[in-house]
Amino acid sequence: MRKLLLKLILAAIAVLPLFLVQVIGAALGILAYVGSKQYRSLFRPQYEAVVKSHHLPFQIWSAAAASGQLFSDSLWIWSNPLAALAKAEIQNWDVVEAAMAEGHGMILLCPHLGGFEIIPRILAEHFPATIMYRPSRQSWLNEIVEKGRAYPNMHFVPTNIHGVRHMTRALSKGEAIAILPDQVPSGGDGIWSNFFGRMAYTTTLPIRLSKRHSTPAVMFTAKRKSIGSGWVVNAKRLEPFSEDPNVAAQELNVAIENAVLTAPEQFIWAYNRYKHPSGAELPPSN
Repeated sequence: MRKLLLKLILAAIAVLPLFLVQVIGAALGILAYVGSKQYRSLFRPQYEAVVKSHHLPFQIWSAAAASGQLFSDSLWIWSNPLAALAKAEIQNWDVVEAAMAEGHGMILLCPHLGGFEIIPRILAEHFPATIMYRPSRQSWLNEIVEKGRAYPNMHFVPTNIHGVRHMTRALSKGEAIAILPDQVPSGGDGIWSNFFGRMAYTTTLPIRLSKRHSTPAVMFTAKRKSIGSGWVVNAKRLEPFSEDPNVAAQELNVAIENAVLTAPEQFIWAYNRYKHPSGAELPPSN
């Protein structure tokens, strides 16, 4: 009964105007920060360390509000894809066209920032896109996410060997794939590398796929504009990754850092980017 009620509430929120949805999301983000000690213990130290090290203003309440909007944006985009596309201001689209014109496909790298869920939909308006995702542990939430993410020309595959095979086939056909590069991979699928001054277990999948297929990697961001106004979507092509896997992992993390620093308050700071996944080797000391 509780899960059904939550589904109905989320469905009701999703049909509201973006302005109201983002206000609700901001309120929920602040409530989560105030009400959960565990949430704060992850959120504040990660956010605070980054803004202080880069001499940026410390805007904890804006960041807490934006953390709720990260989900509310996604919810609205899933339910209102055409309206969401109309609210996306796309910059540097020539970067995407040039990458796809090479005929080796494209690796879309998309951190959890702002309205990141709009990015694969923009791509799918022009090219087939295969997107790798990690299913939620809560079946009812996973059902909402999978239903919401369904969209023409977009194909979702799980983060396992079968998903990797689907992505490899997509690249061999010159199609685009999308990977969330700021997620912690499973043990054995990553390398420890510096991320904002701390060692983070970093995925090597985009690096390996880029090398295998001579595929360009493009970093995307979807920076949230003012309340209800939509997002600015930017694409930046990365230089080819180093042949040294450790250097390549650092190159990837620097690219993610640069993406995050375009709108640091809008990043998913409550996610434990520095956890030690089961099966991974111990991290080296900094």
